[in-house]
Amino acid sequence: MEPTNLMVINGNELPYEPGETILDAARRGYIDIPTLCHLKGTTPTGACRICVVEVKGARTLLPACSTPAAPNMVVRTESPEVVASRKEILRLMLSSGNHNCAVRGRDDSDWTEFQLGVEKDDGSDALCPVWGDCRLQDLAYRYQVTGEGFQGTSARYPMETVNPFIVRDFSRCILCGRCVQACNEVQVNNAISFGYRGAATKIIAAGDRPLKDSDCVFCGECVQVCPVGALVEKDVRYHVRPWEAQEVRTTCSYCGVGCQMHLHVRDNRVVKVSGVEGEAPNYGSLCVKGRFGFDFIGSDQRLTDPLIKENGAFRKATWEEALDLVAGKFKEIRDTHGGDSMGVFTSARVTNEENYIAHKFTRAVLKTNNIDHCARL
Repeated sequence: MEPTNLMVINGNELPYEPGETILDAARRGYIDIPTLCHLKGTTPTGACRICVVEVKGARTLLPACSTPAAPNMVVRTESPEVVASRKEILRLMLSSGNHNCAVRGRDDSDWTEFQLGVEKDDGSDALCPVWGDCRLQDLAYRYQVTGEGFQGTSARYPMETVNPFIVRDFSRCILCGRCVQACNEVQVNNAISFGYRGAATKIIAAGDRPLKDSDCVFCGECVQVCPVGALVEKDVRYHVRPWEAQEVRTTCSYCGVGCQMHLHVRDNRVVKVSGVEGEAPNYGSLCVKGRFGFDFIGSDQRLTDPLIKENGAFRKATWEEALDLVAGKFKEIRDTHGGDSMGVFTSARVTNEENYIAHKFTRAVLKTNNIDHCARL
């Protein structure tokens, strides 16, 4: 790194790489600049203006996510002007649409005490479905603001619930554009975009048709990046709160890519799946199967014991009994019709070691080369 590639943020001299923004340099230096619209790996838009900072010599506050770092640049991230601007933006957002964040009561009661009370007994649809897991709420709490300073606006568009996986609540959308960028630049599905103009602007799909009638593949990337409660998994909405579930990291078993995911577990049941941000190979992204196809884990139709069919009905058996029966039948078929009368089809949902064992079993025991592999289920 060139010695001249230095800037000052909050009195700290920090290096930066050519092409980086103020936000990039600040995050590497562990300086927090809040954002709502910024999505790593996509084109910065500066749409939300929450990341504005004060730059010495600049006439106005500048968005840190899209302003290039420059030599000897002097930046302040929490000056009085910056904080005042962020508070005003948050007030406008909270007053626009249905943002009942419950960050504070309308009286003068203690903010923290109020939140803890709601967390203890919150079984009400009056709360946002992502209460406790909302970036807008976090910032409202951080800067101690509500939307009560402005006249509230009512919802312009009805909620969309006709697809099988995602609830789209336009009354909670802040038009940050993260879902559009995730769909178009990360997943490259190009299923959604901005539609209409001015106060009528909304996120639309296929000429403002429901997601189920568009090119959406329901990967759920838009849900994962949404910073508010505008996009929520249908099965999770009002069923589980973030603090009620434990995150368990694991590897998706649907194909051979090895996507990293978090299972959100409550009462020993998986209630939600999310991608692990910043980790290879998927870097937080998942397909529709990986994100939504987890109901089989807790299905009451899963086999827990080997079953043997006798006289038209299944009965429970031990593993030894079942394996002896299968081995005997395989041997009978091989000896009677030859090894090439059989074939083996392995799966990406098993380990490399298990696939290797299947390969050896097919060639050495069954005496056939009829083995294939399904790369994706």
